[in-house]
Amino acid sequence: MTTCAPSDDCNNIIYSLDSIELSTDTEFIEAVQGFFVDSDSPELNILQQDGANAIVDLALDYEMNGSCDDLDLLAHVIGRLSDIQVRDYALGSHNDENLSTYLAMWHNLTIIAPHHFIAPVACLFASLAYENGDSDLALKAIERALHDDPSYSLAILLRRVFKAGWPPRSFSAMRAELHPRIVATIFQS
Repeated sequence: MTTCAPSDDCNNIIYSLDSIELSTDTEFIEAVQGFFVDSDSPELNILQQDGANAIVDLALDYEMNGSCDDLDLLAHVIGRLSDIQVRDYALGSHNDENLSTYLAMWHNLTIIAPHHFIAPVACLFASLAYENGDSDLALKAIERALHDDPSYSLAILLRRVFKAGWPPRSFSAMRAELHPRIVATIFQS
């Protein structure tokens, strides 16, 4: 597994997007499925808050250790990303200073995510790869997302944006504008 520590130059890392063995482990798949968010749940907002908090916990692990060995936390985040609000929270949760940490984190989750849970994580990784200036890697991640779910709307949108040559720095501006609204929606502040 290739990771990139916060002080590393992530442009020189070669990322594989192939799934690793954990992605097919029955216990891990069941754990991920246990955190799936049903959009009709009467506790939807609580599950969304839980997902956002799990992302923060995972990012702290990555910032402190450069990785995460807590399979329950990894399953928790992957499962909760099944919710669009949680995914959109994750999309804006990094900044310029911790981009490499989040890039490594989303890469790791992309290669361990079970089938039917890859698309959201691959889209997150793709958006950061693109923002980091690696449009080829971003497109490969989008293709990985679409292979998992051909109708995943964010993957379809991002593929169009990447192929159109949208400036990577535009993602920073979009993130700065949208993230506070997503936070307010999830935490209803």
